[in-house]
This record gives sequence, structure tokens and C-alpha cells, in this order.
Amino acid sequence: MCEIFINSPKFLIINNYNLFEVNNKMDKILAFGKWDCSQIKVDDAGVAPYINTNPMIVSKTGARYAGKQFYKSKIFIVERLINKLMVPGHRAKKHKITSRQCTGKAMTNYKLVEDAFTLIEKRLGKNPIEVFVKALENAAPREEVIAIEYGGARYPKALECAPQRRIDLALRIMTQGAYSKTFNAKRGAAEALAAEIISAYQLQATSNAVSKKLELERQADAAR
Repeated sequence: MCEIFINSPKFLIINNYNLFEVNNKMDKILAFGKWDCSQIKVDDAGVAPYINTNPMIVSKTGARYAGKQFYKSKIFIVERLINKLMVPGHRAKKHKITSRQCTGKAMTNYKLVEDAFTLIEKRLGKNPIEVFVKALENAAPREEVIAIEYGGARYPKALECAPQRRIDLALRIMTQGAYSKTFNAKRGAAEALAAEIISAYQLQATSNAVSKKLELERQADAAR
């Protein structure tokens, strides 16, 4: 059984060898022990309730939310990115490009995200968690297209995306875009993920998530 006790006002000791420095009230936890998330604000009011910016000491809840509908929105948004990197899903029949390298190793993807955020901080000089949240807002599609059938004929129909689905789609397309950029290339996964997040943050067409969002909304406009 894990023994937990407080040795001093500033340190929490677990099993006498894991040492975490915290403040006296233990009300300020840094993401990855580096970045403060207390000042991050979500500008898009539609997705604000579905982006949790409250970090944890270790972003790994062990899928305790899996049996509860919609509970995933209460999980730290960076942990959701880590989970999506483990299982990004297929894109059409391109499993070899989008998810063949996925091993489901939590600590491998944890380190990958940390390295990507370190690159973002070096390139932009900003809090990478804040950059990632803004990139999600920019990449979340507002509309999509479904197919309806009348008398044997199929017609496209535009509809609005639910707020939680907007975040799910943005995370999925962003991770798939990062994986596709590493396929048959010399670019590492951390560098590709950092480039994808930065491109989405700056609303550049080189971002797979932003380009897919614009394509979906263009198809929705044509299907009205």
C-alpha cells in the first residue's frame, strides 16, 4: 500500500523517494511540472465547458470516465490529447499512415507530448498549453455534412456540430495529421505534432485540422 505523508509545508513525499514540490495550500499544480494553466481562458463560448484546463500531477486517470457518458470533457485536455495519440483511429483505408505505429504505451505518448510542448515554447515563446487550447478552438469545425436518403437517392445535408463532437473531431484530425507527416519522412513525431499545433494556432492551411475544418464547412455551405 502506498504510504503518503507530508514532511514539510513545501514537499509531498510518496514512499520516501518520489518528491513533488508544491505550495503550502497545494492549490497550484503545473502541467508536466513546467507550465502554469491557471490563466488560460477559452475564448469560444461554445466549447469552453468542454475544454478542461485544470492540470494533474500525472495526466493519467486510467479511463475512470469510460463508463460515464460525456464525462470525458471533465478530463484535463492534454490527457485527452495523449489518449488520442494512443488510439488516433483510421482514416479511410490508410491505417498504415495514420495509426500503424501506435503502441498504446501511455508513457511513450506522455513524453512525446511533453517534447512537442517544449518545441512549441522554444519557437513561439509562449505557454504551450495556451497555444494548444487556442489551436483546438481554431480547428474545431462548426458544421459538417451527413447523407440522407429519399426514394433510393442520397442527398447531402448540412448540420451543426455538437460542442463535444467539435473537440473530438479536432483532436482526432490533429493527431492523424501529425502521424501522416511522419510517414515516409525524417521528421520525428514530437516535431510533427508541434508543427501541427503551431499551424492550427496560426490558422495556416498547412495544418491538417484547419484545412479539414474549412473543407467540412465549405461542403456544408454547398449542401444548404
